[in-house]
Amino acid sequence: MKTLAATADAVHQSFTTLLDQHRRMVFKVANTYARVGAEREDLAQEIAAQLWRAFPAYDAARPFSTWLYRIALNTGISHLRRSSLRARRTVPFELEQHEIADPHAASQDGEDPALVLEIFMAQLDALDRALLLLYLEEHSYRDIAEILGISETNVSTKINRLKERVRRFGETHGTR
Repeated sequence: MKTLAATADAVHQSFTTLLDQHRRMVFKVANTYARVGAEREDLAQEIAAQLWRAFPAYDAARPFSTWLYRIALNTGISHLRRSSLRARRTVPFELEQHEIADPHAASQDGEDPALVLEIFMAQLDALDRALLLLYLEEHSYRDIAEILGISETNVSTKINRLKERVRRFGETHGTR
């Protein structure tokens, strides 16, 4: 019985160590697919829980970061879909009855490029958002293809299209 407990402790310790080393990836994905602080924290916890559930199937011969990204992105995409369903079932906010400062209003010098990129990414579908996140993280096309389960050619084509869309979006929002 002691060996079973010792094995379980070793697996838990291995998982905890790997998760600690890659914690930033979890939070980047959570930040990409959730907008509000509490929602981000919940999504990060859900990602960690999904990683723990899937850990027994992890193949140590493959990079942990690739495995983590695949699970984290799938969890983020599922979260986004659930959020979209909830949003469709809610009562619309009556904008004309409330005064709200526009958080995305441009400053005199134009908008902050990071804010423009955040606004742009929020408008993307789940796959394009994942693609752009991985590209900005400077993953190779091969890694992106493996994480997302698409071909490298498809990755290249989609990224080139996204770059053009980002450029046009930036031009219309006062950045270059």
